[in-house]
Amino acid sequence: MTRSASSPSAARVGLAVVVAGVLAAAVGCAPEADRGVPTTAAPAAPAESPTPMPTPSPDAAASLGLEGCVGQVLMVGTPVDTIAPDAAAAIRDRGVGGLFLHGRSTAGVASTAALVEQFRAMPPAGTPALWVATDQEGGEVQVLRGPGFDDIPYAIRQADLGPDALRTAATGWGEQLAAAGIDVNLAPVADIVTSREARLDNPPIGALGRQYGYDEQSVTAGAGAVAEGLRAAGVLPTFKHFPGLGRVDANTDYTAEVLDSVVSGDSPDVDVYRSLTASGPSLVMVGTARYQHIDPDHPAAFSSAVLDLLRDRVGFEGVVITDDLSAAAAAEIVAPGDRAVEALAAGVDVVLASADPTVLPAMYDAVLTRAESDPAFAERVEESCGRILAAKAAGTGG
Repeated sequence: MTRSASSPSAARVGLAVVVAGVLAAAVGCAPEADRGVPTTAAPAAPAESPTPMPTPSPDAAASLGLEGCVGQVLMVGTPVDTIAPDAAAAIRDRGVGGLFLHGRSTAGVASTAALVEQFRAMPPAGTPALWVATDQEGGEVQVLRGPGFDDIPYAIRQADLGPDALRTAATGWGEQLAAAGIDVNLAPVADIVTSREARLDNPPIGALGRQYGYDEQSVTAGAGAVAEGLRAAGVLPTFKHFPGLGRVDANTDYTAEVLDSVVSGDSPDVDVYRSLTASGPSLVMVGTARYQHIDPDHPAAFSSAVLDLLRDRVGFEGVVITDDLSAAAAAEIVAPGDRAVEALAAGVDVVLASADPTVLPAMYDAVLTRAESDPAFAERVEESCGRILAAKAAGTGG
């Protein structure tokens, strides 16, 4: 499940880094049945060209050092209502650069912000500030509720608003996240479910109302509007789950070896990411299903073919994050350390361990050990580290 860091993808992207000054900078769900067919909105116009990445510098990743870079390529989870000791140790002792708030909370904006501020004080001196992320899609997939947070509708109902109203609503949702100290929202979903009639046959997306529609145009309009609103509020969006979970018949959270037999490199499920990622800064999440017509032997997060498709066909130059690799059934067939090493070797930038922070030490140690003994893999880690530092420095570009 690995590829060499000297692959064409690594050479093509190079060491995307930023000036050393960034080192100190702050840098799921109820079925959709009986909710009706959404109003199909006009597609948002795609950008003429991809959003440029920040100008790279050869110094920042090198200044951070190999151990520091290993910390940057990991994101650890904590329950949203407490400080998990394992998550705190990962940030304090290993310099882990990302924190994910998971679970469900009704505590509201102020309480969430107070929790986040405690974590922000933990990174060792001289390391970049945390990226703090959560899942605030809407419907049942909404981690943060309570005073100061709106109850966000299911994505399929968000689409009824139309792009302009949805963009305005998403700006408000993003402002609430920003007030709570959130930098990155692991939303919106960009998966294309084939039809309203078939939605219940698609457990991870369609049966949970997480889709913005049933074709490329509707998904581009809905997900694109949400992303624009989040950016306007200073929160980075994340399009997921590349190369698409809208056609599978099982949920990778609970089922291993989920295989998609439809999606290919030429599918709209892939092409939807072109206009979405060209519209402004974002992350892209890769899932853990396998794809018969892309790489049937490896889950997407461990597949260099999937990552090359995202870089080459879609043209995405930003940060790629995995779906949860700590507790998902599709990932648990591989030892935790190997999951992190193989995902990074395939071309991923951030390994997400959201549900079970106890696996983080094994992931960190495995990545560092491999990097210390394999110069090509160390270069691969430094490439991702530089890309993360650039994205942290640039923020939403607003």
